[in-house]
Amino acid sequence: MRVGCCGWCESRSKYFNNFDTVELQDTFYDQPDPERLARLRSEAPKGFVFAMKAWQAITHPLDSPTWRRAKVRPDRSKADRYGLLRTTKENLEAWDLVARAARALGARVVVIQTPPSFGYSEVNEGQAREFLATVANESFIVGWEPRGTWLEHYEAVARILGGLDNVVHVVDPFRASPAVTREVAYYRLHGIGGREVNYRYRYTDSDLSRLCQLVSLGPEEVYIMFNNIYMRTDALRFKALCGAQRAPT
Repeated sequence: MRVGCCGWCESRSKYFNNFDTVELQDTFYDQPDPERLARLRSEAPKGFVFAMKAWQAITHPLDSPTWRRAKVRPDRSKADRYGLLRTTKENLEAWDLVARAARALGARVVVIQTPPSFGYSEVNEGQAREFLATVANESFIVGWEPRGTWLEHYEAVARILGGLDNVVHVVDPFRASPAVTREVAYYRLHGIGGREVNYRYRYTDSDLSRLCQLVSLGPEEVYIMFNNIYMRTDALRFKALCGAQRAPT
């Protein structure tokens, strides 16, 4: 079991001492730089495991609010060619860059998070299936975190991922279980309460004890990534509490 945060919650040197995994967030907002990520890989201690969030060009339309944080965005004249898991030339070129960056980083998991606007429909189900099948054959694991109305259509998620052994269903374990079971489980914790996220939530000891029980029922390779304002302290508390609960008596 590996516990970490979605983003650097403190200096990298301190983080490397406290945690053994991280999910990079800047690779979502701006196109990832393989050379920079290779240097980052060289800074990490032996055994440290990286994950990264896929560039939003693949998932989010160019009018999405998330693009406000981007330093550069794709040509607006090609807005209908980017995002929403389209299998267009532009989207697949964006994925190729993500894949090269992930290999340079030595990433174990690349998280593809689709926005609520890409909710469930028959058209979107077909689109997601085609795109994920196209990108599934990589040296790293692809994690899909569908948001919005997919939460009400888990049978569709299961249909999409059923034959894609290298793709895992990314969920918040307090809200849902993966629609398909894999040898690797990847969880992102967004806080309890609210429809999908509550970043201001601080996990209680009771929450963390329950989380330890939940993830103990899964596969041996489990990633638990905190993604709330208090992620550093909550993740450290969870490591201490769950380590004590799982220790042999």
